Amino acid sequence: MVKVFISSVIDAPAADVWAVVRGFNEMPEWHPGISRSRIERGLPQDCIGCVRDFELADGGRIREQLLQLSDFDYSFSYCILEAPLAVSDYVAGLRLIPVTDGDRTFGEWTAEFGTDAGREEEMARVIGQDVFQAGFDALKARFADNS
Repeated sequence: MVKVFISSVIDAPAADVWAVVRGFNEMPEWHPGISRSRIERGLPQDCIGCVRDFELADGGRIREQLLQLSDFDYSFSYCILEAPLAVSDYVAGLRLIPVTDGDRTFGEWTAEFGTDAGREEEMARVIGQDVFQAGFDALKARFADNS
């Protein structure tokens, strides 16, 4: 199994960052790699078990299922059901932790998944940098604009 861990500090209160990332269907609003998203079967986007079907900026399509959501812990986890990526048994989670020094946010985004032998480093880079770090960078820029 491949494990990916990416962390970042965002110059905004955790509650403010959570208000942006909490919506399971809202990634197109803050992540540059996602162009559109919809929740299948008309379920609420915070319903455990709901499935989001989204389109990547490059035209790829991914379906993910919400596994856990906690407003108390500022966290959610999800799994991939379908993707154009060479991954299997993919489970990921995003968690925000308040940093009291400066009223900032420590964010961590993790994933664990299988992939074809020899592709471990490539897929760890794609997930870690192109997805997770790109998302954190977009959040940092968004909140820098609001300063």
